[in-house]
Amino acid sequence: MPDWTLSSETGRLTEVLVCLPDHYRWIPTNAIARRTLAAGGQPDLQGLAAQHRELVDALRQGGATVHVLPPQPHLPYMAYTRDSVVVTHRGPVLCQLERPQRRGEYAHLLDWHAAHGSRFWRMSSAGTLEGGDVHILRPGLALVGASGGRTDLDGAAQFAGWLRAEGWEVRIEPFDEHFLHLDVLFCMAAPGLAVACLDVLPEGFTAWLASHGIRCLPVPYREAMRLGCNILSLGGGRVISARQSRALNAALRAEGIEVLDPELSLFTAGGGGPHCLTCPLRREEETP
Repeated sequence: MPDWTLSSETGRLTEVLVCLPDHYRWIPTNAIARRTLAAGGQPDLQGLAAQHRELVDALRQGGATVHVLPPQPHLPYMAYTRDSVVVTHRGPVLCQLERPQRRGEYAHLLDWHAAHGSRFWRMSSAGTLEGGDVHILRPGLALVGASGGRTDLDGAAQFAGWLRAEGWEVRIEPFDEHFLHLDVLFCMAAPGLAVACLDVLPEGFTAWLASHGIRCLPVPYREAMRLGCNILSLGGGRVISARQSRALNAALRAEGIEVLDPELSLFTAGGGGPHCLTCPLRREEETP
């Protein structure tokens, strides 16, 4: 069996799952995509492929082995591999997606993991749970967003219960479903450092982070809605952040972090950035 486990969002990424955007199109499943569709048109397929190649190149430059999930014509948002499966310190957890347009993804993830000899640690069966709301902050500490939309309180509580039974501290953070997933508002960049939309997130949440030694680089609401917070830590002082997030990328570099910045505008217009487009399968542990 493959050792697909991770105990933080910031350990060195060694294996990751992506899905080619062969059948990707914008669909009105979130506020960001609806705004994009209101402006008319659909993304250019050649442009999508070129941007996704930039992402894959950045992942490989960061030292990760990239696995590819075969895309399916009837599932246009499969490119956002973050949501269907969450990998934990005990192995993968199969999520229960909320949107009808995405529910069929589970079957192909089951087949893919079975073909690779991977066994699921748990399978979500209460409410809804999506990977964009789950953040494994560090060993023993996790965060689950619950908007009542993509992840509801029942789904968040079931997942939190599995980790708590393992001795983990887990915070369930309610937020407005307008923001799709919590990773639109918050992502880890490095041990002890996150990026967050402080215009929206409550002071109690940031105080809880601070009590655990995690500080936040602020991202304004306007930039968050362009997926500015949606970054992927590669570990080892590297992150992937979309090229359009120039102010945040400058702030990350000022922290001594190397920023790989692929062009991803056609994906962020549909509601997903580097964090959404990747499902980490294995990370090495990293000490702050």
